[in-house]
Amino acid sequence: MIRYLYKNVAAAPPGGFSPAASLRISRGFAGRSRDAKIAVQGSVVELDGDEMARVIWDFIKEKFIYRCRRARAFPGPRRPRQPLSPIPPPRAPDPRRDLDLDIEYYDLGVQNRDATGDRVTLDAAHAIKRVGVGIKCATITPDEGRVAEFGLREMWRSPNGTIRNVLNGTVFREPILLDNVPRLVPGWREPIVIGRHGFGDQYKAREVAVPGGASVELVVTSAGGEERRLPVHAFPAGGGGVAMAMFNVDESIRAFARTCFEMALRRGMPLFMSTKNTILKEYDGRFVDIFEAVHRDEYRGRMEAAGLTYEHRLIDDMVAQAVKSRGGFVWACKNYDGDVQSDVLAQGFGSLGLMTSVLVTEDGQTVEAEAAHGTVTRHFRQHQAGRATSTNSVALLYAWTRGLAHRARLDGNQDLAGWCADVEGAVRRTVGDGKMTKDLAILVRGGAENVGDGDYLDTEGFLDAVRETLDGIRAGG
Repeated sequence: MIRYLYKNVAAAPPGGFSPAASLRISRGFAGRSRDAKIAVQGSVVELDGDEMARVIWDFIKEKFIYRCRRARAFPGPRRPRQPLSPIPPPRAPDPRRDLDLDIEYYDLGVQNRDATGDRVTLDAAHAIKRVGVGIKCATITPDEGRVAEFGLREMWRSPNGTIRNVLNGTVFREPILLDNVPRLVPGWREPIVIGRHGFGDQYKAREVAVPGGASVELVVTSAGGEERRLPVHAFPAGGGGVAMAMFNVDESIRAFARTCFEMALRRGMPLFMSTKNTILKEYDGRFVDIFEAVHRDEYRGRMEAAGLTYEHRLIDDMVAQAVKSRGGFVWACKNYDGDVQSDVLAQGFGSLGLMTSVLVTEDGQTVEAEAAHGTVTRHFRQHQAGRATSTNSVALLYAWTRGLAHRARLDGNQDLAGWCADVEGAVRRTVGDGKMTKDLAILVRGGAENVGDGDYLDTEGFLDAVRETLDGIRAGG
């Protein structure tokens, strides 16, 4: 029996909706189940996304998770605005599928976020907090061009930022190492795990365009009403500029530190933390002081017993050291630094499509897994035009395996944990056997000029090859 818990958020009014008003439908499918079907006790929260990532997401669900309606080419700009249709429920699952689980679905496609006043993102984040596992597709963070393209009512904030602020966790990004995919930084022999603080800073900042002749001050008001005014800048009458105020809180920084130390201990790696405290003496200095206190008071003994070290370094020095290292460490970064450096590491290890991204809360009980890349707009335009694509789906598939692996840990479900390991093993074996998408073929063969049509698979063909490999592994091959 598979139950699909369907949140019909598309039917919500433009002003948003309350969780109590959400339509929740449980649909039972009584299909034939082979003996190998794995029962998953707890549920997971699925967050759907945009463009080519959404197309691949449906392929993955159909071939590995549950039998759902095939992806369609989603329409481009809509003028005038048309109401979104409810998403049809999935078909009865293919008896070959492996899992028997409950999925609570939220559509975080940009048009549905617009239709719900972005309430769907908040509801999805709180659902993850309640359930303990979120599995997210890549989504659009709209800029001016996207607002015009989709006729959006507002330039909505990053859904990732919203979710991270609700969960108050640390985002750990780690490369997916494939033996035959060369690294652009050849000295990196071991993975580097980026711990990105997923709260505050630029992603929760207030920004403002300032007219010429205006002045900007930072005002701190105490609980007793006393004000402390700090001048920021007096803009000349002949021209304005921009200003921004951002913040963080001790509790979140402390949770970030603990989560990074726990990850270092779990992976058996030393921990480095980077800031620019020589310039931002109060702001970044707070991160340095809290990390040092957490290390001294809570983790020094455990780290020393495990033969591991902790060290703070300036961000520019840390980048230089990372490039010339062999890898094999956890790197704790502030929010923006982690955003940038994780992409640098992904490319250095081979491809932006070969990077996992898992948000972990301080207590380790809640995880949101996603791909570290975007929605692959260029390939989606080709897909809309009916042309074949060869889009790397590895990171999106790993979002499912890493999320379900956490579900397995919460439930003590060894069968599910084994299935997740088998899927990741199937990816490695498939690529190792020379079956891959075009981006990986270019890396393996040393350039696009060395790659012919027979050297790579199309988007769906690659997932079919992984599925075939997985069937062989599960059959004992």
